[in-house]
Amino acid sequence: MYAISLGDDGAELGPLEPWQAEEFLAHIDRGRDFIGRFNGLPDVVTDLESSRAFLRAYAEKTAADAGRICGIRRDGVLVGAVILRTMDVAEGTAEAGCWLEPSAAGRGLVTRAARVLIDWAVGVRGIHRVEWWVSSGNEPSIAVARRLGMTKDAVLRESYPYRGKRHDMEVWSVLAPEWRAANGDRPVSRASTG
Repeated sequence: MYAISLGDDGAELGPLEPWQAEEFLAHIDRGRDFIGRFNGLPDVVTDLESSRAFLRAYAEKTAADAGRICGIRRDGVLVGAVILRTMDVAEGTAEAGCWLEPSAAGRGLVTRAARVLIDWAVGVRGIHRVEWWVSSGNEPSIAVARRLGMTKDAVLRESYPYRGKRHDMEVWSVLAPEWRAANGDRPVSRASTG
């Protein structure tokens, strides 16, 4: 397995695959309450079988060029992930997302990892628009969208029912020309996201 360094603090980004289901489940278990505040993933990944199924679904998305999942590791321990939840190369659109367990929060890991993933989507796959959908109450994720140079496009009022309450969802986005202007023409590793 390969990994891409996210800086000099021991953080790396690498693929997550079905054979890593046990490690992925342990990660979700460590962050279950924290991740589950705004993300339904802990309700989906509840045991080894569902962990494997979740990672298998992303392996199928990767094979179909329709999505991607990359794990964020700190000192070799899986502490979070960034995803392209959807990716439509023909249309030039993708939706990015993320999560972290609490021990990894506040270190800039998601911003650095999302930057690598968006670089790949724009530079290698030719994605024109990357979206970031986030609950209006999820300030840390909104802060990531801002740090990535995204623009808030809309607020979808009470559009997302989650755990018995309706939440406003914000849609943030960045367009390829904006991304390139803000991030320069860094070389993008073709192998950078598996």
